[in-house]
Amino acid sequence: MAKHVLEPKRIEAAGEPPKIIEEFVGAATELFDDLSIARMRSPCGWSEPGQVPEFREYTVVVRGELHVETKDGAYIVGAGEAMIVEPGEWVRYSTPFADGCEYVAICAPAFRPGTVHRQE
Repeated sequence: MAKHVLEPKRIEAAGEPPKIIEEFVGAATELFDDLSIARMRSPCGWSEPGQVPEFREYTVVVRGELHVETKDGAYIVGAGEAMIVEPGEWVRYSTPFADGCEYVAICAPAFRPGTVHRQE
């Protein structure tokens, strides 16, 4: 059956300063366990600890630039570009740029706080 999502669910974000996470589909909205789709809006200066998630994450930048660090290198992902991080791969996201960033994160299986494995 088709589902019309009228509004996303806000999820508390890791990192500082606070960023906005709005999940449209996934475990937090109780719609699906195999996939999550969320819009992220992070301000200039936001960063989070490194993590080793159990899910594959597809990130599509809509506005601004996202800084992505992996064990293999660092990337600046701009509007209209995407980044794919495999399960078990160390990654750290940040938005050090003046305009911040808006992006869509798609995780398979769905994002759950217990499957991120953030480093202190």
